[in-house]
Amino acid sequence: MRHRKTTVKLNRPPAHKRSMLANLATSVILHEKVQTTQAKAQAVRRLVERAITTGKKPTLASRRKLLAEFSTEHPVKKILEVLSPRYTSRPGGYTRIVKLRTRQGDGAEMVRIELV
Repeated sequence: MRHRKTTVKLNRPPAHKRSMLANLATSVILHEKVQTTQAKAQAVRRLVERAITTGKKPTLASRRKLLAEFSTEHPVKKILEVLSPRYTSRPGGYTRIVKLRTRQGDGAEMVRIELV
């Protein structure tokens, strides 16, 4: 039974899933919209929302926390300098998932996750 299990496995080993979601979150933050499958978009939405909420407090501790999540400085810099001022008055809900179509090869639901 999967009662109270909130994480999605995405049929990958834990290390692969963690790095894939971190890379996808980096792409969402840098490009502000990414086309992916619905399951991956719902999983990466949590990471992006938490990262932006963390970046709304421009402290050294929040910067280090973001640097621990992302592999490079670029998304951290964009969160602290561009996205935090944009979402100061917004209490949450920084991302939007728009359904596009089903993928031709395997029938997976394709969506676009974008920053509001």
